[in-house]
Amino acid sequence: MSSKFSRFAALHVPGDPVILFNVWDAGTARIAARAGAKAIATGSASVAAAHGCDDAEALPIALAIANAERVARATDLPVSIDFEGGYSPDPDLAAAHAGRLAATGAIGCNFEDQVIGGTGPRRMHAIDDQAARIAAIRWEVGPNFFINARTDHFLIAPRETHDRALADAAIERSHAYAEAGASGFFVPGLADLHLLERICKAAPLPVNFMAFPGAPDARAVASTGVARISHGPFPHMTAMKAFEDAARAAFAG
Repeated sequence: MSSKFSRFAALHVPGDPVILFNVWDAGTARIAARAGAKAIATGSASVAAAHGCDDAEALPIALAIANAERVARATDLPVSIDFEGGYSPDPDLAAAHAGRLAATGAIGCNFEDQVIGGTGPRRMHAIDDQAARIAAIRWEVGPNFFINARTDHFLIAPRETHDRALADAAIERSHAYAEAGASGFFVPGLADLHLLERICKAAPLPVNFMAFPGAPDARAVASTGVARISHGPFPHMTAMKAFEDAARAAFAG
């Protein structure tokens, strides 16, 4: 597993990002590998939808772990799993869950700082609290596991409010997360290339961009110093739209 981890970590080259076309099960993992993927990553929303669940940890953890194991066994490529918030705000319990995930053969995960569940406006864990959760996971999984620390600043804040101050708040988190043991820093929802470049230059971790319809193209994103481009839920959405269109055509016929 340390070999797969090393291969995966080495793919994160600023300016020459690894492309992750997110999958949701063992079958799509094999398709991505056949298409030329250098590594496999799941998307939590896609996995949940494939099981008939909503995102935000509505998928029972037993199913999430079982699906991760099937994906990891389906390919010889390194596999990273979108593990949302670790299925608990408690550092020790989130760490225990991450240990179960590492035992599946996955060599990394996404771990987000948005508070999952509850009512009212979306909010994020305090920096110190999230750093403590990352540190607990690092202690549990050891050094050969890629913790991609996701910040949700740019998902929660409306796009028109994305500015240097918000980027600097994200940079502050990148430093805290790096000190706690994170391996990468994920900024989904950010599309402003100037702000993205600012973060890439200041963050101590390789930066992950999420592609989406209407976002700048991969070449432009790479020029900012990004080391990883993932596609989130959009491959699943595209596939399901094609399925629905084909079904409608069949029923209409």
